[in-house]
Amino acid sequence: MMKLVSLNIGKPNKIQYKEHFFTSGVGKQYVEKAFLTKNGFKDDGVEQIQFHGGPDRAVLLYCYEHYKQWKQEFGKELVVPGFGENLTVSGLSEATAHIGDVYQVGDAMIQITQARIPCNTLSKYNGLDKLLGRLVETGYTGFLGRVLKEGWIMQNSPIVLKERLPHSMSVLKSNELYFHDKNNVKDIKKLLAIEELADIWKEKLKSRIHNLG
Repeated sequence: MMKLVSLNIGKPNKIQYKEHFFTSGVGKQYVEKAFLTKNGFKDDGVEQIQFHGGPDRAVLLYCYEHYKQWKQEFGKELVVPGFGENLTVSGLSEATAHIGDVYQVGDAMIQITQARIPCNTLSKYNGLDKLLGRLVETGYTGFLGRVLKEGWIMQNSPIVLKERLPHSMSVLKSNELYFHDKNNVKDIKKLLAIEELADIWKEKLKSRIHNLG
């Protein structure tokens, strides 16, 4: 059963990592309610729009069950939200969410557009140098969506799958193609055939196919 565990927003701020400081929007805070627009939650923000944000990447989801795995692996309990996610969700992961899926969360309608491409900020924020590598290895990166319908989301809002494409592909499979099975032109073309895939992924994958000849 899918459930919203934590609703999180926050503006970019300075974060300390060892003796250094960096600015990032990863440090979000739990809120009771927030309004989701086509460009993301009001009062939420990202530091680097070329990597996160924009209409195709207006909202970030992360699976709550992954926190248990990271605790077992690293011996450290990560504080939710530890991955800059807006929605910490239970019962919905990269393996079960598909590109093009439409989910109703509260009054809003969200369509999954791509896997999140993680960066070293997540390792720094959580104080785990090897975390980024494990996110890539496992494919437990989180995933992003566009907003088909704006609306309020409350902390107790239900999550309901409203639509799944007949030829969709799981976020986990797309991560495998992006990070590991890079020469699998056949399946990359299947992913590209999903019109709802984020434009930035389409550009990157088309370029890869071109370079492969």
